[in-house]
Amino acid sequence: MSKVSRRQALKLLGATGAVAAAGTIPTMAQQASAMPNGAGFYRFKLGDFTLTVLSDGQTPPGNAFPNWGANPGRQAEFEAALRENFLEPTQFINNFNPMVIDTGRAKILIDTGRGQAGQLLNNLANAGLRPADINIVFITHGHGDHIGGLVRDGQPVFANAQHVIGETELQFWLSQATPPANLVALRDRFTRVRPGAEIAPGVTAVDTPGHTVGHLAVQVTSGGRTLWHLGDAGGHYILSLRFPDHYLGFDNNPQQAVATRARLWQAAAAERIMVVGYHFAWPGVGYVRRAGNAYEFVPAFFTF
Repeated sequence: MSKVSRRQALKLLGATGAVAAAGTIPTMAQQASAMPNGAGFYRFKLGDFTLTVLSDGQTPPGNAFPNWGANPGRQAEFEAALRENFLEPTQFINNFNPMVIDTGRAKILIDTGRGQAGQLLNNLANAGLRPADINIVFITHGHGDHIGGLVRDGQPVFANAQHVIGETELQFWLSQATPPANLVALRDRFTRVRPGAEIAPGVTAVDTPGHTVGHLAVQVTSGGRTLWHLGDAGGHYILSLRFPDHYLGFDNNPQQAVATRARLWQAAAAERIMVVGYHFAWPGVGYVRRAGNAYEFVPAFFTF
């Protein structure tokens, strides 16, 4: 091959006049190393609806336990299961996976991430969406990594949206001695719903208590297909399926959380329901299948 001239290199790289004048031409490797791994969103179809999972980023590596497996005396067993799945328990990385449902009539955002500590708004923009485009914000529960993006500088981030939350969930958090500031700020904007309520045509709230007292997952149905965004009702994508009695250190009612997950896994496996887990490995989209007396998560085929 003949050598590429400086003029051709500049043209190929799309370099600006300023870069050319400075005499600095970034190599392809330098350009790639400066970019994040992926654009922070995963878009796919469910019937006539378009679903977009948005990454709110990840935590730095840390210890998985006890938070990700709080059963007394079970950590060694849980650690072995993680290592069997090529995960190092002392280098555990947590994901945060909100999702937008575009029904063609409304754009519904499920949970808002961590706020300024997260990447939701950046990745929303990468997906071609603005906060003003969101018509409904649905909150699965009141933990900070789900409500952190509701408010910025005292104002709602999704100013055009109707805000929806479970009645039991909101009442619980507002009754605390120090309620979450973001819920207090928007308490008069929230539409309070009960399990089974229709959030929008084809989108309903699912009763999934245990992680919190009034946790609600979201069911999406279109074109004969069904998906559940589990919020935190799904727990951990390996441990909560492999070990029927597994629970998290931040489950409000461990026994109830375990019972809720058992019900979800049984139905998802039997009915081939697609699921999205808020803390599952990115992008958190897949299926549940039986594995002996327990279950396992099967990631959906990734399509570009």
